[in-house]
Amino acid sequence: MLWTIVGLIGLLVAAILVYAAMQSSAFTISRTATIAAAPEAVFAEIDDFHRWEDWSPWAKLDPFAQAAFSGPEKGEGAQFRWAGNSKVGVGSMTIVESRPYDRVRIRLDFQKPMRATNEALFTIGPDGAGSRVTWQMTGQNSFAGRLACTFMNMDKMVGGEFEKGLAAMKAKVERAA
Repeated sequence: MLWTIVGLIGLLVAAILVYAAMQSSAFTISRTATIAAAPEAVFAEIDDFHRWEDWSPWAKLDPFAQAAFSGPEKGEGAQFRWAGNSKVGVGSMTIVESRPYDRVRIRLDFQKPMRATNEALFTIGPDGAGSRVTWQMTGQNSFAGRLACTFMNMDKMVGGEFEKGLAAMKAKVERAA
């Protein structure tokens, strides 16, 4: 009886590992919001890491995280480094493309809790009298990441944080407009 239970547990573990290994390593998480303000106002919030503390959901997860800025004040080459609690980890963001009022592309380098390099892309466009902004993150999951996604819905978790961030950005920009 004991060997049967051990065998079944072993088969279950093997099935989970095979399932995770067969999942695509590529991922995309994306959320969109409409903001009642000009694209210039939305772009200004995204293109300057100094402004992110007001609306970034991760800034709220660890208000005591250490932060450092380097490079230009904003735009291409601007860099933000952080080190915080287990909810925000350790990493850096670098703006690699900045097209005024249209898009900001960011390289994300995570050191903790897991090493990864991803890309965030903010696209901004006119929407009636306001703006439509999309926050997207793409990357490649390691085997450990694919295994974690077997048990957790990363699109819902990270996408939910994007939704909070876009809502906070919307509130801030619309108040100023």
